[in-house]
Formats: sequence, structure tokens, C-alpha cells
Amino acid sequence: MARYKSISKKMKFAKAGRRTKWAPFWTIFKAFGKGKRMHPARLTTMKRSWRRTKLKITPRRITRTLR
Repeated sequence: MARYKSISKKMKFAKAGRRTKWAPFWTIFKAFGKGKRMHPARLTTMKRSWRRTKLKITPRRITRTLR
């Protein structure tokens, strides 16, 4: 990973990081009722892992130097 990231790349990483979290716990009560016990990850629409799916953010071009 590069030490310095452009703001557009940083914003894409931030948005993707927010999408990988579980849904809030109160959404279970709202969707299924008070007595239902479910994991909050079942209501998360977009589950993404850094191992499974990539973000398709291309790296910066590196110029080749001649020796």
C-alpha cells in the first residue's frame, strides 16, 4: 500500500469500509419484531471481504528508469 494516497482513492476505501460492517442491532427489531433472534449480518445487503472481492482500484503508474 502506498504511503501517500490521493483523496479520491481514500474516499473509495472509506466508503467500502463502511459497507463491510453489520447492520445496526435495532434493525432486527424493526424488521422482524422484538422476539426474533437473528444476527445483524443477515440484514447487511453488501458484504465484502478484503480476501474475497477486490475494489478494482488501479494503482498509480510507475515510470521505469533506465540503468
